[in-house]
Amino acid sequence: MIRNGKKALHLIFTLALFAAGLAIASFASAVEDPCVSKSGPDKVDCYDKLVTQYNQQAKTLANQIAQYDAQIKLTTYKIADTEAKIQLLGGRIDQLELSLNELTQAFSSRAVETYKVTKFENNFFFILSADDINEAVSRLHYLKKIQEEDRNLLNKLQEAQTTYEDQKADQETLQEELESQKALLDRQKKDKANLLAITKNNETTFAKLRDEAAAELAVVSGLGKETYLRDVGTNDTIGSIITSASGCSSGQHLHFEVHQGSSAVDPNNFLSGTGFSYSYDSSQYGYYGTINPHGSWPWPINSPISINQGYGATGFARDFYSNKFHQGIDMDSDSSTQVKAVHGGKLYAGAYTCKGYYPGTLYYAKVDHGDGTTVWYLHILPR
Repeated sequence: MIRNGKKALHLIFTLALFAAGLAIASFASAVEDPCVSKSGPDKVDCYDKLVTQYNQQAKTLANQIAQYDAQIKLTTYKIADTEAKIQLLGGRIDQLELSLNELTQAFSSRAVETYKVTKFENNFFFILSADDINEAVSRLHYLKKIQEEDRNLLNKLQEAQTTYEDQKADQETLQEELESQKALLDRQKKDKANLLAITKNNETTFAKLRDEAAAELAVVSGLGKETYLRDVGTNDTIGSIITSASGCSSGQHLHFEVHQGSSAVDPNNFLSGTGFSYSYDSSQYGYYGTINPHGSWPWPINSPISINQGYGATGFARDFYSNKFHQGIDMDSDSSTQVKAVHGGKLYAGAYTCKGYYPGTLYYAKVDHGDGTTVWYLHILPR
């Protein structure tokens, strides 16, 4: 890993949890990991089954998400339609209000005039004072027509008033319907977002654990594509450190691991004392660990040597590794990417496919010392 690479990864991980919110953290802690008690091939198989299960669920969920999309589009369309109706109805109501005011003014004026004519025409002395009977009949006929028009005007006024009140009620109903539709749209969008977040969280969690278990298993038993290259002696060049992120690796570094039989052992007991520095400051020693080499083997890389993570149950290992334990020492050289054998034996080159956070091919070299001790050199290109 590059200098401070693990510190950056931890910071990104912490910020991601914070940004996602306590809900995702609570969810992740609430999900029971049925594979945690398993080991070796059983653990890999368990995680593979979990990932397959979640992938199958994702396919089903994809249909649900498509359904959410259709519902969201339908609700959006309904909202637009309701808003158009409200706008149209608002124009009609404004027009009705104008007509209603005009009819009210007209009726008021006609009512005054009708009252005057009625009072005048009902005057018996006025009839007697008419020049002839025809004039009197014409005036009475005119009065009748005026009264009929007044009744029609009054009916129109009542109809306009009723229509106005009905459409105002319709507008209020549409407004309530609009608010309900908008609330439904918000719920649908949140439900879809929650569905995507939960599904992604499940798949990412178990895929990450599966990849870690698989990478560990590849180191222990060589389940990847492994080929015998040649016999090597101490300090022979066996490969070079990959200078970028690669399969199961966030950046340039050599993961150095020693096994006796099928168990990983502390490399500090084999590597000789030498000068080195840490890629993190002293306040991070408890999180990334420290080393105390006191053996007889030469180091696999040239000085100056930088340590990225120590051996054991480091804080970083507890956060990121499924077995909560770092089985080797992560190191890098500030002068060369060359990797040398720390002891003679048979050299093998291997590879393993990683998925999850750092997908790609994990390349490694393995030297079998022939006495039950095997040394693994991960994240290098063997040669």
